Amino acid sequence: MTRIPDHPKRLRLVPVSKLASAPKWQLETLRALREPVFFWFTSGQGRITLGGSTRGFHPHNAVYIPPGTMYGFQAMSRVQGVALHMGDPVGLDLPDTPMHLRLRDSTQHAEVAQIIDAIQRELDGGQAYAERAARHQIGLLAIWLERQRSSAGDDSPRGLSSRNANERLTARYTALLEREFGSALNVSDYAQALGVTPTHLTRACRASCGRSALQMLQERRIYEARRMLTDTDVPVQDIARTLGFSTPGYFSRAFSASTGRPPSLYRKARGA
Repeated sequence: MTRIPDHPKRLRLVPVSKLASAPKWQLETLRALREPVFFWFTSGQGRITLGGSTRGFHPHNAVYIPPGTMYGFQAMSRVQGVALHMGDPVGLDLPDTPMHLRLRDSTQHAEVAQIIDAIQRELDGGQAYAERAARHQIGLLAIWLERQRSSAGDDSPRGLSSRNANERLTARYTALLEREFGSALNVSDYAQALGVTPTHLTRACRASCGRSALQMLQERRIYEARRMLTDTDVPVQDIARTLGFSTPGYFSRAFSASTGRPPSLYRKARGA
């Protein structure tokens, strides 16, 4: 499929409170980034979906999301913490499966805070080779994550092997969906590729993350459409074709039903 590039990848730390104040569609819609992300929650609570499995998060939870993993989160109270967007993952030797760590030991809290503070100092200090030094700190974070894999507090230390059957199927669906959402494939096509019936696939998705398989497909396409309308000047008819809609008219109707305005007006408002 044709992919419009994401925003330029660069190493950055973003307060979770800032992310949580974004429009609901940017926060909760399942989508994937081209870069690894590490969340460190210090207060508040909410729900996070990783690869199709939804769980609650609380203070002193750490979440690692590899590139290409569909995720979304919902803040249910005042959430504080930091999101570490790692930019280009080449050379970082990070885990290839998502992790959700519930850290109960104050020593673990201190270890995470120390690494995050060191990265922040490098990025804010303005010294030569600051980003290079910060990436070395991410290397230490990668080692720390690997050491936590056997921890009882990790909800998903070994990826798919630790999930139930519904979660494993939903994870396979989200991985396939992230690769192919720009094609004309429908839910029946995805189910066939996964070796199950559409009904079985939808039941698994609802059990794992509270969404039907069709909702997940539609949300992913509309999310990408919003992003392209907001961040690019690609013509509407080309967006429709890129995202697998049979006609620009069908795309416009689907987009309007989801957002309340047609693509042309949405672009004029630039996603407001």
